[in-house]
Amino acid sequence: MSIQLIEENGGKLLVVQVSGKLVKADYEYFVPEFERLVSQHGTLRLLFDMTDFHGWELSAAWEDFKLGIEHFADIERLAMVGEKQWQQGMAIFCKPFT
Repeated sequence: MSIQLIEENGGKLLVVQVSGKLVKADYEYFVPEFERLVSQHGTLRLLFDMTDFHGWELSAAWEDFKLGIEHFADIERLAMVGEKQWQQGMAIFCKPFT
């Protein structure tokens, strides 16, 4: 699997470890889990660990965009760690939503 979720701080912090290339099926797993945590705890803090991340398939990028649009108000804080090229790209992409 390209995406792993780790709940911390009683579910208020979600660590999202991504590796390889994300595909649409990764979002079919991630989105319901994210929505479950939001319904239980309200806004969440997210930490994306992108240490071995290699990008998205086009359909996965679309799912990521939809998630950002639908749930930007559900994210209290967002942090990213990983290789500089992905950090800079993700920071630029996420700026309108955060």
